[in-house]
This record gives sequence, C-alpha cells and structure tokens, in this order.
Amino acid sequence: MEVTVKHASRTLTADLTAGIDLSIPFEHNGKLNAYHAAPVHIEPFKMGDWVGEVAQGGSVNYRNISFNPHGNGTHTECVGHIDSTIHSVNERFKQFHCVAQLVTVEPLSIENGDLVITVDLLPQLEGVGVDAVIIRTLPNSEDKRQRNYSGSNPPYLHKDAVLKLVDAGCKHLILDLPSVDREEDEGKLLGHKAFWKYPEETRMDCTITELAFIPTSVKDGLYLLNLQVSPFVNDAAPSRPVIFPLG
Repeated sequence: MEVTVKHASRTLTADLTAGIDLSIPFEHNGKLNAYHAAPVHIEPFKMGDWVGEVAQGGSVNYRNISFNPHGNGTHTECVGHIDSTIHSVNERFKQFHCVAQLVTVEPLSIENGDLVITVDLLPQLEGVGVDAVIIRTLPNSEDKRQRNYSGSNPPYLHKDAVLKLVDAGCKHLILDLPSVDREEDEGKLLGHKAFWKYPEETRMDCTITELAFIPTSVKDGLYLLNLQVSPFVNDAAPSRPVIFPLG
C-alpha cells in the first residue's frame, strides 16, 4: 500500500508496509533507565481468590502496570513538562503524520568533558515541508535499548543547536538520548525552553520524543513519520515513532 506525499516541489511516495519502528518498549524490570526511575513493574490484579494471570489459573490476563514515561522507554512530551499549568500531551499533540528528516551526528567533547551536539554538527536541513527532525547519535550500539543512563551525564544538545532546529521549522524532535538537556543543569532546561520558545512565544503544539532507537541500517534522509502517542492525560506518554522511507 503506497501513499503520495508532497514535499516542497517534489511528489514522493511511501510504502506503508515498510514501516521502521524507532521505539524502545516499556518492559517489566527492563534495564533501560534514565533519571533514576524505578523499573517498570507489571503484576496481576488480585481480588479475593481470583488472580488476573492465566499462568496462575486465572481466566484472563488482567495486570496492573507502574512506570515512569520519562525514564523507562520511548516517550513523547509536550510543553507541560516544564510548565506549572497542566498541559496534557494527549491534548496538545494532533499532528500524527508529517515529513521527517533523519540526521546522524557524533557529539563533540567540550572543555568540561560533556558530550554535546553543537550547532555546527547539525547538517543542512531540508527546510520547507519538514516538520520533524530525528537525531541519531554515534556511536550507535544496540545496548542503547537497555542502557542505564542515570548518573552518567549522557550527551545533550547545545541551546544554539536547538534554536537552529526551531528556525528550520522543526515542530517534532525525536532523539535517541534521555533528554535535550544536560542531566544535571541546575534546572535551567535551556534546550527545552528554546525548543518550545517558553515562556514568551510558547509553541503549544510541538513535541519532543526521547529514548528512541534508530537502527544503524536506516539511512539518513527524508521519511514519512507516523508518531503514535498513548492517550495519557499527562505531560508525557509512551510513544511509538514509525518511519517510512520516501522516494
């Protein structure tokens, strides 16, 4: 099944049977961790002698799940992440499909030892018609799917790099990192605030997706993005970015 996508002056096609899932699932006791979140916990519901677990004699599987969207898997967040007013990603996110550009960068080591994506590392972006940017960082090993980032000061984006994305028209940013910002930055959140133009000209309909994983076999370039976000009334929710090659 193919769809036609108009991008700038070009007409491109995407095969909807060739989707590439960029999400890392939320798994019981999974090893992926950021910001010291407790592991995902899934347990059967119990009521009297009845247990919601077929393996334990229950008629169906009926389980309670505890997790933190920011620390346990791929998630999408809205400006409510940094705003005192309740802004639900379910309320704010409405652009389920758009054209995305995938870029690969190797963070630069700066004087204090931090690994940072600087403005000069970002390649030229396609501009008109590209609403999303997907950033894959090097090295890109499979252990990103199960890495414990807590306390490790992972790579992050310099504020100027974020502003370059915003100026290029990026409304939805997808990263394979735990955060746009430094793990400990004294609450400055310069990258988040720059992306959402907060608080002066807040971009209420824009999102940041973190802890994604982009396989090495996927080439840089343009894709049709289907960003699937769970309907939680919260600043962030588990999500599944799926991309389709455009040609």
